[in-house]
Amino acid sequence: MMDWNRSEGPIKTRREGGILEVTLDRPKANAIDLVTSRIMGLTFRDFRDDDSLRVAILRAEGEKFFCPGWDLKAAAAGDAVDGDYGVGGFGGLQELPNLNKPVIAAVNGICCGGGLELALSCDLILASENATFALPEIRSGTVADAASLKLPKRIPYHVAMDLLLTGRWFDAEEALRWGLLKEITTQQDLMAKAWDLARLLESGPPLVYAAIKEVVREAEALRFQDGLNRITKRQFATVDRLYSSEDQLEGARAFAEKRDPVWKGQ
Repeated sequence: MMDWNRSEGPIKTRREGGILEVTLDRPKANAIDLVTSRIMGLTFRDFRDDDSLRVAILRAEGEKFFCPGWDLKAAAAGDAVDGDYGVGGFGGLQELPNLNKPVIAAVNGICCGGGLELALSCDLILASENATFALPEIRSGTVADAASLKLPKRIPYHVAMDLLLTGRWFDAEEALRWGLLKEITTQQDLMAKAWDLARLLESGPPLVYAAIKEVVREAEALRFQDGLNRITKRQFATVDRLYSSEDQLEGARAFAEKRDPVWKGQ
């Protein structure tokens, strides 16, 4: 069994019930190098594969930085920008296959470049009032690759292009206005709010969450009717498992008996 209470290294973890908190801790700025990216990938892979875990929270140590993305100092010292980022791609999340569990980002401070792309790889983003965001890759002659793919699908096209083409900074209020954030909190309340949300999700139906995540992910490349047909014909593995599960029957029984369902993930 994986030891989920890890207090050493650039990626620290602790668990409470079915919730895993993952902390990025690389002073001074929490920038990600190849080693850190690989550890993050292994951490989220093991989270994905551990049936006793249902929700993850991604946070960073300190008050000033969430993550500025790639560690340019490490790159200058020979850490290849196009190197092996690990099983989940850069930051361990954005290319990790079949991650069908909810992941919450708790953003405090500066969140830019690959750090913003890392947050965008999560399902829900909470941010403290001091959080600031940017995609400054244009200034270093590179492409914000994941953000170029994701942002125009999540916020208005012209807003996404403004952020990508200018690299300008924007605050938490603007991020909330465009729908990137679920909520803004005080710095003191950020983690309490993140844990409250995680506990709410932990109490929910894990097989339904898995089906939602697979359908949303796969549907990006499908026409509406094709996606709907795949759902109704149970051609998604998670949907087929859900509709053959004890949990699906439990949901119907609980509704009929006017009680809260007891989800087992089976």
